[in-house]
Amino acid sequence: MDTKCLETKRKGHTLAGKWACMKSMKGHSDIIDDEGNLFGVINIIDALVVVLALTVLIAGIGLVLMDDGESSSAPTTETTNVTIDLGTQPEYIVSQMSIGDSYSPSGNSDLTVTDIYLAPQGESARVMVRAELSAPYSGETIQYSGSPPRYGRQLELLTETYSAAGTIRDVGGGADLTTTETEVVVRANLSETDARRLSAGQPIRVQGREVATIESVTTYGTDNPDTKTVFLGLTLQSVAYGEQQAFGEAMVRPGASLSLPTEDGLIKGEITRVGATTQRGQPATRDVKLQLSNVSPLLANSISPGMTESFGGETVARVSAVQRQNATIVTRGQDGEIYERTHPINQDVTFTANLSVRETDTGVTFKDQTLQQGRVVTLDLGTVTIKATVISGYR
Repeated sequence: MDTKCLETKRKGHTLAGKWACMKSMKGHSDIIDDEGNLFGVINIIDALVVVLALTVLIAGIGLVLMDDGESSSAPTTETTNVTIDLGTQPEYIVSQMSIGDSYSPSGNSDLTVTDIYLAPQGESARVMVRAELSAPYSGETIQYSGSPPRYGRQLELLTETYSAAGTIRDVGGGADLTTTETEVVVRANLSETDARRLSAGQPIRVQGREVATIESVTTYGTDNPDTKTVFLGLTLQSVAYGEQQAFGEAMVRPGASLSLPTEDGLIKGEITRVGATTQRGQPATRDVKLQLSNVSPLLANSISPGMTESFGGETVARVSAVQRQNATIVTRGQDGEIYERTHPINQDVTFTANLSVRETDTGVTFKDQTLQQGRVVTLDLGTVTIKATVISGYR
């Protein structure tokens, strides 16, 4: 306290003196002085700005921490691609399908079609789609409509124009189905009329979409003049399942059955070769000696040089030299002995035919059968169909 104030207090000075003393004391004890400084050090305006800045900073840190807590607790959304086998579908369903079709079974799960594959199955179309699934991620996979997209799981595809359901056949990978051009040879037995309608370059379509192309056609006669054995070289648009290729319901491998729709009907055949569009071996010709034994004179006389087995401009066999002689038969006499006799009517016919064959590593084949001595081959010579036995010339 000021010395003068102490003296004034002790001596009881006048009221004016006391007032002056109080003013002197106030100057030392006010929080904000006459110049607006806080405690005589910091300007009050600057202090308010600092307080406001600290308040905003603290509030911002709180919001960031709150957002981090909320984001860490909320599940993230991820996507994966699957292949769905929808099985056989009628034309009125297939015609409505297109890339981009979508379906949402729940609020946080979505399915979008990214690719469509068609293949024949009997007289129907087998449909496979590639789809992108979007759903919450949990654990090590997404939870589409509450469950992981497992192999074998059934999924629905419901749009405004169609409804379908299928089985998951593949999980992961890109948005497009992995299709491959696979070469095969297919053997089929067809009527002569149907066989004549086939030609190289002819497309095979399913619901208007090209799924295969005929690359080559080779036709052989059979023991039935109304039926032909046809070998078709094909390029298939197959789909991959791991290391296997599939076309429709069939896995592409020798021995598998295959259905091929054409404008004139359904071809049902069997795969004989994979990886080529021609039969095994290199094309060649052989002069093979053949024989008919103990045949009627009518049949024997029906065979003559120049006769051919031909189809579609391709000659499979051409007969050259022909020899006939009375047939030799073996009989048992009344005494029990075996005797060789000449048949009074029937004949043996020996002839040479130039055959279109294929030379393979294991031998020479004719009509996809190995030529061997004693092998019976069938020739459709137009006016007559014969079964002759190979004698020589097959090597």
